[in-house]
Amino acid sequence: MKSDIHPDYHEITVIQTDGTEYKTRSCYGKPGATLRLDVDPKSHPAWTGVQRMLDTGGQVAKFNKRFAGIGTRK
Repeated sequence: MKSDIHPDYHEITVIQTDGTEYKTRSCYGKPGATLRLDVDPKSHPAWTGVQRMLDTGGQVAKFNKRFAGIGTRK
């Protein structure tokens, strides 16, 4: 293995959305850094089965209005 071409691999602390934390090794940050997760298996809809639909700025209404007539026969 060539020297001085690989990133530093060190221990960091990962904090999940519920406050659970664990230590792992990573190239992220500096030794002893903390990585706070916004999404993890305990909060992501793919794992929890809870779906939320957020309509920010009426985007869903705008889409429905624009494509309301597709698929209907006259």
